[in-house]
Amino acid sequence: MTTYVSVHQAPSLAPEEVASYVPEIKQNTYAEFQQVFINLELGYIVTVYEADDEEAVRKEFDRIGWPVDTVTEVHFSVDAAGLDAVPNA
Repeated sequence: MTTYVSVHQAPSLAPEEVASYVPEIKQNTYAEFQQVFINLELGYIVTVYEADDEEAVRKEFDRIGWPVDTVTEVHFSVDAAGLDAVPNA
């Protein structure tokens, strides 16, 4: 599976609204949820999913009912602990 990062805009997002989507997100029908970053004031959401392809991620958002601005395939990621393992760093 491939990792995808998606950006969503949902102005005036309330914590209760986010919570109402949790049961649908947990179903992982077309893509598998990994992580989400949310700014409630700006309505800015970044999600991380794993899926076979971009279309599967978009189908998952359609199923959940979330609008999505961009879906981008991730080719490389590293956490803070892994920075020393990056070649030529």
